[in-house]
Parts: sequence; structure tokens; C-alpha cells
Amino acid sequence: MTDATVARLRLIRTTGIGPVTYRQLMARFGSADAAIDALPMLAARGGGRTPRIADAALAEREIAATAKLGARHLFLDDPDYPRLLAEIETAPPALILRGDIAHARRPCIAMVGARNASAAACRFARQLALQLAEEGTTIVSGLARGIDTAAHIGALGRIGGAGSNGATIGVIASGIDIAYPPDNADLQERIAREGLLLAEQPPGTEPKARNFPSRNRIIAGLAIGTVVVEAVPKSGSLITARLANESGREVMAVPGSPLDPRAQGCNLLIREGATLVQSAADILEQIRPFDPRSVRSPIDAYAAAPPEDASDSERRRIADLLGPVPVAIDELIRQSRLAPAIVHTVLLELELGGRLERHAGGRVSVV
Repeated sequence: MTDATVARLRLIRTTGIGPVTYRQLMARFGSADAAIDALPMLAARGGGRTPRIADAALAEREIAATAKLGARHLFLDDPDYPRLLAEIETAPPALILRGDIAHARRPCIAMVGARNASAAACRFARQLALQLAEEGTTIVSGLARGIDTAAHIGALGRIGGAGSNGATIGVIASGIDIAYPPDNADLQERIAREGLLLAEQPPGTEPKARNFPSRNRIIAGLAIGTVVVEAVPKSGSLITARLANESGREVMAVPGSPLDPRAQGCNLLIREGATLVQSAADILEQIRPFDPRSVRSPIDAYAAAPPEDASDSERRRIADLLGPVPVAIDELIRQSRLAPAIVHTVLLELELGGRLERHAGGRVSVV
């Protein structure tokens, strides 16, 4: 355990520090220790109180508990951090993993769908996952009932007596030591042993509703493309597909009967431009032109020009443009006619002061 690791974990676990804020603080100050020291000043400029900073003892206990479980932390600037995931704006500053990180270096395909999926859809998902794994891809899913479970089992090689290849990543919304749903405890353990298990939350964290959309962004961020197999409209699976699309990744869907409500989400995605999938070959055709080596290394995650300090008049100009309705940061830059570094500095101060909320798509609003 190094002092730098403890400091980074303290910053990550500090109240109000999200993925975007963490990146900006590290880019500006160069180290977690320096960022922590600057928090009171930044929060005061934003008109609020200093966030509750996690103490070193809390971070040390988390590191010890993680190691005791046979797991470890993986930080955003670590060379092993998955490159595609590092590309998304909201990439987790730290992941906790059990298993072999090499599975994340292979081309990854996310496969998601309904928890109450039909038997036919589950069978198709298992076969699809097995065929894709045999072609050298890793299947990413969320260990939920239904399609997620079928995808993991297929990738592990349980169809027709096929041998295990472990080519799957399970992303969970709880701590690395919590199995949810409980009936997938054995499957989760097998994935940790033969594949790769990832969690963003500290050990001991029970699954909470607000953590599932965060889990979905990791699933979408890890993968070149996302395949949806049965999903109702407004489901978590469609959230994952939307996040994949926003990140510039492929979105694919398996069509279904218009008489089955569980197929409506997939049919809607296809109508909106998702690739129709009937076989593993359809998926491989979409992802083969993509070369994962073309993305930048996550070691450059904080290699941004240091933001500039803003004047009081510049702070007022930006504050006047903000309101309760989310607005794109690019629009703030355009209308304020200020340098992007200045705008980002003021937004960072407002967020640390508890006066700014960040939304999907690079939008912000005041609270």
C-alpha cells in the first residue's frame, strides 16, 4: 500500500467527487494529495462548504478489505486499465477486480437483455455468447437474471459439454463480495475464478437502485458494441444501449415478435438504426473493422493542459448563463466567449461548492 494509492482512494471516496471532477482535479493539480489540499479553496470559490473528505483510515480499511477478498484496485491511470473504458467521460476513477484482467484486453462485446426473458431468448443468448467467445471475443454483462446469466454461462462454455474458456466479464452494482441476485452466487464466483469480475463500489456495499445505471455505463464502456436480446422499452438494457451509442460504440439488437412485449425494445432499437442480429457472424462483421489498438493509452488520462484561474467577473458571467435546465458545456463556452479552461474551472468550483449538477451528454445545471 503506497501513500499515493491511499490519497487517490481518499479523493475518489470524498463526498461530491464524481468521475468527471476527479479527472479535472488530477489534471489540474497532478496528484491526489495536492487536489485534496485545494478542495477547501475551490469549494469556497464555488460558494459552498468544503466537501466531507474521506480520511486515510477509511481508505486503508478499504484497501485491506479488498486484498483480503483476493481482489485489488485498478486506477484510471494504471496501464492495465481497460483502454476503451478509459475513453468515456465518466470512466470510473477506480475499479475493484477479481480474476484475470487479460480478458478485458480482448475485443469485448456487451450482451444485455430482459431479466424475465423467454426460454428461446436465453438459449439464443447462450449460443451467441459461446460462438463469440470461440472467435476470440470477451462477453461483458451484468450478472442479472435472464439474458445476462445466459450470456455469462455461454461464454464460460457450458453448452453441450464444451470446455470452459472463461471469456466473460461480470460487472456488478454491489461490492465485489456481494452476490446479487443471490441465486447467481455460484456463477459470480466462477466468473471471478475463471474470467473477470469488476465492481466500482467498495467491499460490503449492498446493491442499490442508483448504482445499476452506473454499472450499465461500465458494461457499455468496456465493449466495442452492445447486443440487446429481448428488452422492454425504458428498461436498463436500453439505457446500456443508449450509453453505448453516446460513446460512439456499435448498438445491435435481436429482433422478436411484435406480439411479445419483451421484444418491443429490440424492435425499437432496430427501427432507430441499430444493427439487426441473427447470428454471431452479424456481430463479428460489425466489430472486425475496429482496431482496439487505435484508442489512446489510459496512462494519458490526466495529460490535459492545467486549467486557468478565473476572475470574479468571469465567474459571474458563467453563473448568469446557468439555470435549473441542463445546458451543454459547449454552449456555455460559446455564449460566454471564454476559454474552455476558464469555463471548466468555474464549473469545477461550483460543483465542489455543491451548487452544480452534471447530467448525461456533457450538460450541467445549477441546484
